[in-house]
Amino acid sequence: MAVHVDPTAVVDPKAALDDGVSIGPYCVVGPGAFIASGTRLLNHVTIMGNVRIGSDNVFFPNCVIGGDPQDLGYRDEPTWVVIGDRNTFREGCTVHRATTKELGITRIGSGNFLMSMVHIAHDCHVGNKVIIANGTQISGHAHIQDSVVLSGMVGVHQWATIGRFAFVGAMSRIRTDVAPFMFYEGFPAEPRKVNLVGLRRNGFERQEILGLCEAHRILFRKGLAYEQAKLEIQSTVPPSKLTSELLEFMEHTRTGAKGRGREGRRAA
Repeated sequence: MAVHVDPTAVVDPKAALDDGVSIGPYCVVGPGAFIASGTRLLNHVTIMGNVRIGSDNVFFPNCVIGGDPQDLGYRDEPTWVVIGDRNTFREGCTVHRATTKELGITRIGSGNFLMSMVHIAHDCHVGNKVIIANGTQISGHAHIQDSVVLSGMVGVHQWATIGRFAFVGAMSRIRTDVAPFMFYEGFPAEPRKVNLVGLRRNGFERQEILGLCEAHRILFRKGLAYEQAKLEIQSTVPPSKLTSELLEFMEHTRTGAKGRGREGRRAA
């Protein structure tokens, strides 16, 4: 299948387009961009330099991908945005290239759905099968693990980590790490309960979910110090991979600063 480029679009000669790519009206594709087969830019989409995009993605109007990071320390170094396959970017999404403070890559995985006006800042990593609703803003260096759902107008603090299968309610302020499998909500957001709907929909076993519910009660409701809560979970909750993952995540969070496990990377 041939490449389709609308006559009104501008594609730099140094950009690389696979067969089957479709570039719609008034799009701009800059030098250094690579776009794999089946990806469609509908109209008025801007892909700036050093952006690698996988297969079968769809970019709706007014998306801007690969802009300079909004970081005062950035000095025009060659950094990247890397995007996987089968993602949908709705109207007005923005994704910025990385700085050189970590790996030099802003990375988005596969099978994600980013709704209108979502912003992914420099050096962020977004996993697979993530849903981010309208107007949510992800600050620099944040990590969003697989199968997370972020509702509309959520603000995520820089360097925060959101664990897999977590759900964050609308208009929440995320200033700390978000534990996996949990439902967070509020300003600032707090772990209200286990993400029961998400876990059931994804086929987790009932006993595993019940174990997480008890772990949530001990960790976040009893008012215990973390080490006490950890010992109680290990001695009273039937062991499972999910509760082990939850405790490992909490250990990671405790190694950082201000409730963010990756915050120590800032100083490094």
